[in-house]
Amino acid sequence: MCGDSDMARVCQDRAELSERSVAALTNILEIGGRRLPFLRWSVLRMLIGMRSLTRNWQVGDGREEALAAHVLANARPGDLDDAIRVIDDFCVTRSAMMNVGDEKGEILDRAVEHTSPSLLLELGTYCGYSGLRLARVMPANARLCSIEFNPANADIARRIWTHAGVDERLTVVVGTLGDGGTTIDRMSRELGFAEGRLDFAFLDHDKDAYLPDLKRIVEERWLHPGSVVVADNVKFPGAPEYRGYLQAEEGRTWRTIEHDTHVEYQSLLKDLVLESEYLGETG
Repeated sequence: MCGDSDMARVCQDRAELSERSVAALTNILEIGGRRLPFLRWSVLRMLIGMRSLTRNWQVGDGREEALAAHVLANARPGDLDDAIRVIDDFCVTRSAMMNVGDEKGEILDRAVEHTSPSLLLELGTYCGYSGLRLARVMPANARLCSIEFNPANADIARRIWTHAGVDERLTVVVGTLGDGGTTIDRMSRELGFAEGRLDFAFLDHDKDAYLPDLKRIVEERWLHPGSVVVADNVKFPGAPEYRGYLQAEEGRTWRTIEHDTHVEYQSLLKDLVLESEYLGETG
């Protein structure tokens, strides 16, 4: 305890030093009003591990498993909002992750609220963050099916969803839409995907697969006029063929809004989120 004036002064000095340390960290992560967490070592590690990231959809340094442990240790069980908060904090202050993030997450939120979907599809579960955001804003009786290539990521997402208390409304399936029909057949047999049933889709997986997978969804006739498809990272790292296709189809089979935004958890690198409404097949 600080019992006299000298000790009180020491305690005050220590408190001020702690505040300056926090301010210094904030200055590293935010300069001129811009969030710059990519200056951290974890981002450099992600860039170094980019080959592993695009092949296995994990950085390769254990950060995905560390995120799961952090959420289970620090988020209140059964509290969806707290799970989202803890993940956002982890991504800003500890390790950069490739989930949709808070800024673009709000675009996703608004699209779901506007659509009020009953059946949702996500391509690219990663660690389950966007699934949490979808669960928070989709109707109470709605269901989300999320397709994930990496079984380890799928397991992490399941654990986080269970901890947040939303696992009964969210299903993760290990596979891809381009695996020769195995995953699509399962979705049709077991998960309620049928003609005109899909109200909302979120694309956040392999950027080269955006356009082929969109065409597969259309060919399966899962969409109906008014269905909405949201795609992340269209500018960075980029999905130019997907964007070009939607631009060519504007006003015919699709109507698209392009949202100018930023790459996850920073405000310097620009990105695009595309929100596309399906108009139906032209005659």
